[in-house]
Parts: sequence; C-alpha cells; structure tokens
Amino acid sequence: MKGDPQTDPKGLILEAFRIDGITPAECRSIFLDWALSLPDGQEPGPAIRALLQSHADKPGDHPMVDVLRQGLTGMSMPRRRGGWRSRPRN
Repeated sequence: MKGDPQTDPKGLILEAFRIDGITPAECRSIFLDWALSLPDGQEPGPAIRALLQSHADKPGDHPMVDVLRQGLTGMSMPRRRGGWRSRPRN
C-alpha cells in the first residue's frame, strides 16, 4: 500500500507531490484518476480534506494543493441550457 488506505490507497496524490516540476494539468489528470478510484458511495469531500491535512507540510503553491482545493468546491450536475430543444414537443 503506497498511500493512506482510507484516502489514497494507490498513492496517486502522494506520488504527485513527489514529482519535481509537475504541472497543474498533470495534477488534474492524477486527481481525476484518484477520484474515479474512490470506492462506490465514498464522498470525495472528506477524503480531499484529509489529503490536504496530511499534506499540509507541502508548499502552498504546489499545483496539487490548488487542484485539491478546487476539488472541494465540487461540480454541479450539467444542466441543459435554453434553446429550441428545451421547449416541450407536441
């Protein structure tokens, strides 16, 4: 087991912090892989908070810190925007 068994069992986030010169785009890709690896029913918010706490000793300007913080804001479900398709059909 590479990382914390509860929050990062594959060690993806841990390894991201170890990569010198990692880019924000690479961190987003790693974060997506991490999020898709969460067990069914596990809420990502508490896991992200725990990851931020366990990596609090890392520089605040590390791109993974920013990606994790963005992950806390969550994403809303996509909604269809207006237009002709939104009108009821007869």
